[in-house]
Amino acid sequence: MVQLVPEEIQTKEVLHWEGVHLIHFSDSACSQKARIFLNLKGINWISHPLNLTQQDNYKPWFLGINPRGLVPVLVHDGEVHIESNDILDYLDETFPELKLIPVDAREDIMAGLDEENELHLDLRALTMRFVIPRFLARKRPEALSLYEQSENIINGEADARKEIELSFWRTYATEGISDRRAHEATQNFFAAYELLEQRLTHNRYLSGSEVTLLDIAWFIYTHRLSMAGYPFAKLHPKVAIWHAHLLLKPEFANEVQVPTSLKMITSAMQLMQLITSTTLSHIAEF
Repeated sequence: MVQLVPEEIQTKEVLHWEGVHLIHFSDSACSQKARIFLNLKGINWISHPLNLTQQDNYKPWFLGINPRGLVPVLVHDGEVHIESNDILDYLDETFPELKLIPVDAREDIMAGLDEENELHLDLRALTMRFVIPRFLARKRPEALSLYEQSENIINGEADARKEIELSFWRTYATEGISDRRAHEATQNFFAAYELLEQRLTHNRYLSGSEVTLLDIAWFIYTHRLSMAGYPFAKLHPKVAIWHAHLLLKPEFANEVQVPTSLKMITSAMQLMQLITSTTLSHIAEF
């Protein structure tokens, strides 16, 4: 579990926060996952929105809480947790009412979450290629410079995640997401969703008859990939039905609302991709 010790927290004010606080961004996939989880559990929490479009995650105040510069961050009674799946595991243990990681399914759920986590950069790549145009998403050089120069100690050790983040955003700023990278990411998801399709052959949800954290995590990925143009109904019809069913639940639907302005920008970008035969389906050769 990734939890900062007090000595590693530079923004000291959070050490005095009482209750459950979530620092998050509306359109962050991991933030959406956390908000759905909190709302399904009925946990009272205090919202601290962070504007990633303004690159506030690279400002000293936030880097003093999470040196990785990523959301969400949980602060519970002054304790700081910075990895989304660790956050939700911690909350499920701390607030055991309505277990979303049931004991008898824990091993299966945690293995599924590891698979989801391995695909996080693939999701980001497809988002930046097919949902959000580069002029909106790329990071400013001065913001990345602040990030690079910030403290990088987590649990007493230098954190390797910073180099991964810097490499992604610097490559993206100069090259965008190549056809090859988009094809690779899509094929990785195809393999993962073939396994989820099998899970749903005999179960209503991914780990049985009730919603668990595994459903929340993969719902977010599925919704984002649907926005990117991934053809779920054609390739994984059971997943498409499962996603549509969860989308009827307000706890899920309310957290994936897309601003009208972004819808218009995405539609215009995807129309151009259709004209130029560079949609996700074209590049993945579906």
